[in-house]
Amino acid sequence: MWLAASVFTAVCFGINNTLLKWSTRHSMSKQHIQFYFYVVAFFIMALYGWMTKSLHPSVASIILGAFIGICNATGNIQMSRAFEKGPASLTAPLIAVNAIFPVLAAGMVFGEHIPLLHWIGVLCMLCSAAIIQYTPKAKGNYEYIPWLIHIGMAIVSFGAVGVLMKWCSVIGIGSLDLLTAMYGGGGMYLFWNCRNTMIQKRELRLGTAVALFSVIGFSCYLYALNQGVASIVFPIVSLNCLVVVVLGCYLFKEKLKSYQLIGIITALFGLILTKL
Repeated sequence: MWLAASVFTAVCFGINNTLLKWSTRHSMSKQHIQFYFYVVAFFIMALYGWMTKSLHPSVASIILGAFIGICNATGNIQMSRAFEKGPASLTAPLIAVNAIFPVLAAGMVFGEHIPLLHWIGVLCMLCSAAIIQYTPKAKGNYEYIPWLIHIGMAIVSFGAVGVLMKWCSVIGIGSLDLLTAMYGGGGMYLFWNCRNTMIQKRELRLGTAVALFSVIGFSCYLYALNQGVASIVFPIVSLNCLVVVVLGCYLFKEKLKSYQLIGIITALFGLILTKL
């Protein structure tokens, strides 16, 4: 079940990234969409917790959850800025490297035993995530120092999210408590960035849709981390880019490149190895 939850997480995150990609084509503000989806998701989680009387926040869950939310929001903002400053052909694959940090933490910090065959599968999935997102022959004038800074901050932010979520599952913080604090903390952080702008209905509607997929995706993510092997969960989740590529072919009529097909085959091969 935890493996299915990992795959479903990748699907939900892939759908959200596709929605954000669609928003870029329609000149919507990603920062506003993020703010609205954090706020809507917070109210969904808080309302569910109140109705079921299952929300029991602690100081640890509030602090760690809020910090995870801020890290995730920061990672998305820095990734968007990196796309503006440098070549997309290198930005996406470089940021995808963040998955290696929680994988290493799972083995070195949390004491998970990772067989050699699983290591090969993990490396296959990480490599495929970079291959699938690669776009050769990108053109443009780029600011490389700011670009590298944004990439570095995005990698650290996304890597921290994975490590902290695993840590929270190890110390026994409940998924509902953690996600509620995560969305609340991220929402407050983004509110500060958006405080001088007006509400946009288009961003609000799209943000609500993203919130629904985010709640489902992160709930599956935490379940997979609680029940499964984190060193396998993280690479599978990083394959959400595969969903973006497939949906891009269907929705935006993009053509699948030969190297992307190789990436997809490599990802499936890696997934099979982690099951052996």
